[in-house]
Amino acid sequence: MTAYEASQREWRKGAGWGWIWGPDDEIGALNALSAESILAALAEVRRGRVFDLGVTINRGSFLWPGHAPTQIVSYRTPDGLVRGGDLPGFENPGGTSFNTSILLLSDHAGTQLDGLCHATHGRERHWYNGYDAEHHGTDWGPIRAGAENIPPIISRGVLIDVPKVLALDELPAGFGIGPGLLQQALDIQRVDIQPGHAVFIRSGSMRHWGETGQDHAALGPPDTAGITLAAARWLVEEKGALLVASDTSTVEVTPSVDGDYSSPVHKYLLVDQGVHMGELHYLEDLAADNVYEFTYIALAPKVEGATAGFAMRPVAVI
Repeated sequence: MTAYEASQREWRKGAGWGWIWGPDDEIGALNALSAESILAALAEVRRGRVFDLGVTINRGSFLWPGHAPTQIVSYRTPDGLVRGGDLPGFENPGGTSFNTSILLLSDHAGTQLDGLCHATHGRERHWYNGYDAEHHGTDWGPIRAGAENIPPIISRGVLIDVPKVLALDELPAGFGIGPGLLQQALDIQRVDIQPGHAVFIRSGSMRHWGETGQDHAALGPPDTAGITLAAARWLVEEKGALLVASDTSTVEVTPSVDGDYSSPVHKYLLVDQGVHMGELHYLEDLAADNVYEFTYIALAPKVEGATAGFAMRPVAVI
């Protein structure tokens, strides 16, 4: 049995994943990762070439306006330790000393993976697997399905380069990517998505990131391009995507083109299907080298109560 056949034991064509892993589950579709699927993903590595999919961030980096900005504050400095005199052993100006900092930042800063607790729905504000605000929300973060539960991810990944299909450098603002366009791109690239694959959708926005994402005016318009609800359903229910990611801060098109809800793709993927979403992944090097299939490796910070894995440095390996 192949790794993808093993994934199909849980994934159902036409239905996707859903709440199928038991009442205490907190990681959703990532349960489909297995020793077999990991070995299969690693076996595809041939060249040992690594593509860095993470972006560097600082106080001025672009991010979704609903998230807190990043602040980095020096907490201990060599001169400060000497002048303060409050830490015995560090009074010597010529001795060994240290720099340390305090980081004040959103748990959605930089390259990230949305935890399954991130999106809620309904008046009871429930999230994946029926956890809700009344019973599982605290002042110190959600206590169920937090991002600290995201396991190490080693999976086959597929890049879908949408601008290339349209002969564009980047997608225009508010461009909705439907399933037909995704399939067209896959056909041109001569690749396919198998159940258990992680999928990465390029808008071209990251061509403006530079060193630390300072050019908000250039990043803003293509950042609003993204998949429609129909595309999300197609990726999960027809193709079996284990994770859906992009180079934008939302993955989905904004403003929404699918009814009254502001974020229907987040609701569908995170709440209904238990499929994690990856945002602000740097896909430009993969696209430039026409690398459409790779092994994806991602490790999320283990911060209890976080709603996303943040400031990450995932890699694509070929």
